[in-house]
Amino acid sequence: MGAKRAKRRYEQQRSNIINFNTHQSKQVHILPRNKNQETYMLKLLDPRKDIVFGIGPAGTGKTLLAVQVAIKNFKDGLVDKIVITRPAVSVDEDLGFLPGTMEDKMAPWTRPIFDVFKEYYSPREVEGMIQEGIVEIAPLSYMRGRTFKKAFIVADEMQNATQEQTKMLLTRIGQGSKIVVTGDLAQHDRGYSNNGLKDFLKKFNANTYNTISHVQFTKKDVERHPVVADVLQIYDEAS
Repeated sequence: MGAKRAKRRYEQQRSNIINFNTHQSKQVHILPRNKNQETYMLKLLDPRKDIVFGIGPAGTGKTLLAVQVAIKNFKDGLVDKIVITRPAVSVDEDLGFLPGTMEDKMAPWTRPIFDVFKEYYSPREVEGMIQEGIVEIAPLSYMRGRTFKKAFIVADEMQNATQEQTKMLLTRIGQGSKIVVTGDLAQHDRGYSNNGLKDFLKKFNANTYNTISHVQFTKKDVERHPVVADVLQIYDEAS
């Protein structure tokens, strides 16, 4: 009887083990929908490009494609960890006043990102990846003092980062890692006086640094409902 109970216990424990890279039925197929998305995707997949900037309006696929490539790189064994970060700045809420864990506090902003994860993993697997530290969610300020090795870092909404935060993030990269920075300079909650994304792009010369790339999206690249492009056009004409 003792041996049978031990065997059942072992089988139960084994059934709880999640192998995050075995979902062969959910391969990552990345399908760019326009020329800019194709250029962006190729830079994301290029191992020579350690830092990639995807800048432009909402709906152009900046974050979606970055997360898809992050998942693909993890499934292919190229990275051991995926880090999702963004500045904790919002016109609506302050992280410090939100209840729950850091993951709970970040949830309103990271939910669209995890919708992408759930195309390839079950909700249980995604939760397991977070608990195991394979996927990490943290505000940008929590990146200070760390170095990420064999990690794919997606820094979203970086138009809200300061110059100091942007420099801090870009110097966190370690061996075998890639940082993808996304943002829309037309939608910022902090202002332009200390805008880290704007400051870096102003200083950056793509012809000089082969390890860093920048793709600029426009409203013509919007792949959401056609009305989104019309709304952006209305605001552009009014400004």
